[in-house]
Amino acid sequence: MSGSTLHIETIGQGHDVVLLHGWGVNSAVFEPIKHALNDYTVHYVDLPGFGHSDPIEGDIHDWVNALAQRLPDNAIWLGWSLGGLVATQLAINFPQKAKGLITVASSPCFMAQPNEQPQPWPGIAPQVLSQFSEQLNNNLPKTIERFLAIQAMGSESAKSDIQVIKSLVLAKPLPQQQSLQQGLDMLANIDLRHQLAEIELPWLRIWGRLDGLVPKRALKMLNTDQKTTDIILQKASHAPFISHSSLFIEQIKPWLNKIVG
Repeated sequence: MSGSTLHIETIGQGHDVVLLHGWGVNSAVFEPIKHALNDYTVHYVDLPGFGHSDPIEGDIHDWVNALAQRLPDNAIWLGWSLGGLVATQLAINFPQKAKGLITVASSPCFMAQPNEQPQPWPGIAPQVLSQFSEQLNNNLPKTIERFLAIQAMGSESAKSDIQVIKSLVLAKPLPQQQSLQQGLDMLANIDLRHQLAEIELPWLRIWGRLDGLVPKRALKMLNTDQKTTDIILQKASHAPFISHSSLFIEQIKPWLNKIVG
């Protein structure tokens, strides 16, 4: 990890909020909600090897260690998709770093487990992730473009959503190939379901009813308690802060204000 640099853009004033993006993109993807969060000190992070951040060798724990070193204690962590998995791991490994957790279109186990009993775990088909892994070596830009298209599938505004994501994301350098592979490995192999009970933070989980990557059926199979709040956005797919940015802010702002007090 020595010599590696994380790119973090910090704007606004107020309680610290950290935003982590998903696979294949960078922090520019949060542009549609940027001005709505100005009453917080928001840290827009490019994950290792994405956007302007240098790659970091290793696995999710190495990424989380780097984030923990660079970002303030007691922040509220919002992670989208793969970023939600990273934020969840951070909340488990470094509870002092987090005052609250928001996961958006994210899962503690992204890979479908079709043979699991008593019922199969819903998620991304194993062959989909293996195809992306193979394609990374052939055509990096096309592979990312395909994945961006999948993220908008199901949304009523899918075509415009894809264009928004592409225009924002391509304003920064393409991700490093090794970091994309690391991310795919995390999506394929990490299963935090049995560690979720360790999280004693207020936790807001936002789901898109039309999400093809993180099926809302997973919600019914996760434990809920007083610290967790679940919101399903009925017309949203995998990127609700792009397709339904105003509604998204309406849902998270009261929760944020309550947690910050």
